[in-house]
Amino acid sequence: MTYCVGLRLNKGLVFMTDTRTNAGVDNIAKVRKMFTWHKPGDRMITIMTAGNLATTQSVVSTLDERSKVPAERNPSLLEVPTMFQAARLVGETLRETIKMNSHSGQTAEAKFGATIIVGGQIKGMPPRLFLIYPEGNFIEATEDNPFFQIGETKYGRPILVRGFDPDMSFEQAVKLLMVSFDSTLKANLSVGLPLDFQIYRTDDYAPAHEQRVEQDDPYFQTIATEWAGALKGAFDSLPDPEFQGGPPVTQTPGGGR
Repeated sequence: MTYCVGLRLNKGLVFMTDTRTNAGVDNIAKVRKMFTWHKPGDRMITIMTAGNLATTQSVVSTLDERSKVPAERNPSLLEVPTMFQAARLVGETLRETIKMNSHSGQTAEAKFGATIIVGGQIKGMPPRLFLIYPEGNFIEATEDNPFFQIGETKYGRPILVRGFDPDMSFEQAVKLLMVSFDSTLKANLSVGLPLDFQIYRTDDYAPAHEQRVEQDDPYFQTIATEWAGALKGAFDSLPDPEFQGGPPVTQTPGGGR
């Protein structure tokens, strides 16, 4: 399993993903799950992948090959006219890959399933963010649904729902994602460090910042420690319940009730 998040801000896009892959508790490895194609002054497109590793690597390799070999550049992420067409190309590539694998091997398509987040900008149009399903269809991020998660999503979602603001700075967005990932790491061993994140500023057509967050990263350690302390402090500050219709249940010093 994995955990990937893409945020659509008013200033641009932010992507973050873990790097853990596992085929059982004794077969754990680090694999990059974020990939970027860009043409200076014209476009930048980033995808993040979750699901069957063979499927996602095949999709990325196919997209990458089409962007480099002239004879295979139709279609290509470097040639499509809109981000909608980029999402459509990724969806078609994913669907074809799953179909090919399911016909040549196991019959259950779920074994080869994957989901993908696609985001970026093509010159003349605003940045856009899409979620691609294994069937090849997709949805787009909107003001009502401004971020997408794939993989192990449930543990990190509450902080995103409560803390996200489309006007937040890139620094605040990365901090929010760090907390979301820390919550997921604490709850699920199938998600693990290091983390990769990327910031895209509108009309740059290239990443504004890219970074890998390792296990000993001091900022991530600070986030994890101080967030845990803040949660404990907030919990302790909440009022205790008052039970009705019976004697107090808390034992007082000295053994009385």
